[in-house]
Amino acid sequence: MRKTAGAEARAVRLAKMQELVEAGGPLPIKQAAQRLDVTEMTIRRDLSSADSPLSALGGYVLATTLPGAERYSLDEASDQHAANKRLACERAAQWVQPHDSLFIDCGTTMVHFAEALPPDMPLSVVCYSTNIAAVLSRRPNTQLMLMGGLYHPSSATFFSDEGLQYLDKLGVNKAFISAGGLDVARGASCSNFHEVPVKQAAIRSASESFLIVDESKLGTLRPAFFSPLQAFARIVVGGAPAAAVRKQFKELPVEFARGD
Repeated sequence: MRKTAGAEARAVRLAKMQELVEAGGPLPIKQAAQRLDVTEMTIRRDLSSADSPLSALGGYVLATTLPGAERYSLDEASDQHAANKRLACERAAQWVQPHDSLFIDCGTTMVHFAEALPPDMPLSVVCYSTNIAAVLSRRPNTQLMLMGGLYHPSSATFFSDEGLQYLDKLGVNKAFISAGGLDVARGASCSNFHEVPVKQAAIRSASESFLIVDESKLGTLRPAFFSPLQAFARIVVGGAPAAAVRKQFKELPVEFARGD
């Protein structure tokens, strides 16, 4: 059956939005409406269709499915490369000073970072994941601020436009960010598109940003790009990657934390 004119127009709009999301990550619905010269209600109707490859979440257009991409699961990631994650986090924790105001990103790596912070050090910390908050809530001298919103079980995180506005108003002097992949040319990326605006807001508001990963992330690309590597004051990598891999990152402020 031939598509109606309305269905054809919707398919064109969805294809264009998919191109924009794949190129730049989560797309504000308002911006999508402006780019396509339609109303925001039209965009939301397009996204709600059964065959849409995209979805609306927190005022953004996001990819619903990522063919060929690995699905990130917090439970699956928790035991992978744990020793190297711990090494990287112990090194990065040395950059924290008493009375710092921190943003701590989500993911299994950052649990090790929260645990590596000196237990009695007075700090203010904003985060958006339950596993990080669970660690920080046990610290007697830490003022904890948890961003709210829609809960995402796969990464134990919350996301909302209000949460982003809250982070922008707070401001932090140091942001500690995790990533699922680091590529010299393509930058830092992760598996979940809803995390991108949060990471970018934290980097934008912080005086200094630090990236913490284990060696398995080097040379890896994930679906959701969030930052060029030059945005980070320091990058700490847990483990001892091959010399050829280290050479790729020699022009960047990268430190390797090894157990020997």
